[in-house]
Amino acid sequence: MSENKAASRYAKSLIDLSTERNALEEIKNDMVLLEQVINQNSELEAILKNPIVPLDKKAGILENVFGSKVNEVTRAFFKLLVNKGRSAIIFDITKAFISQYNVLKGIVTADVTTATELTAESRAEIIAIVKKESGANQVVIKEKVNDKLIGGFILKVGDRQFDASIASSLSKLKKEFAQGIV
Repeated sequence: MSENKAASRYAKSLIDLSTERNALEEIKNDMVLLEQVINQNSELEAILKNPIVPLDKKAGILENVFGSKVNEVTRAFFKLLVNKGRSAIIFDITKAFISQYNVLKGIVTADVTTATELTAESRAEIIAIVKKESGANQVVIKEKVNDKLIGGFILKVGDRQFDASIASSLSKLKKEFAQGIV
């Protein structure tokens, strides 16, 4: 079974278990915490993926790092994964869990790249448009500033992208001139 399929199945099982235990929000917060810790500390991910590191050492490290900070279900889940030799995909499971949680709750992430920071007004306008177009209950905006855009923005939601940047418009215009269309 591929690592992505396995991660997705473990994430689904954890969602089902946490829903059954009325701890979905708490477990989601644990997964967000784990994702943040691994993003900030690549050594942890390297240890979890290293087949030479003994399983009990991996379990001990997870317990020391997360111990009382996470729900008992999360702690038991970590132990299960390590004991089954699946610690290498913990980070993938975390991302799959958050993704599945977002689908379950109707949360959509919109990546917005602009030439300057978004104003509160334009942020609210983008959220309203994304909610309307995607049918989402909630929109999380991830903003990036790229001064090479000159102006405008690039909006990416899932696998859909809308490019309303001036740099893109100029590039299209340049191609049209080169082809003699204009």
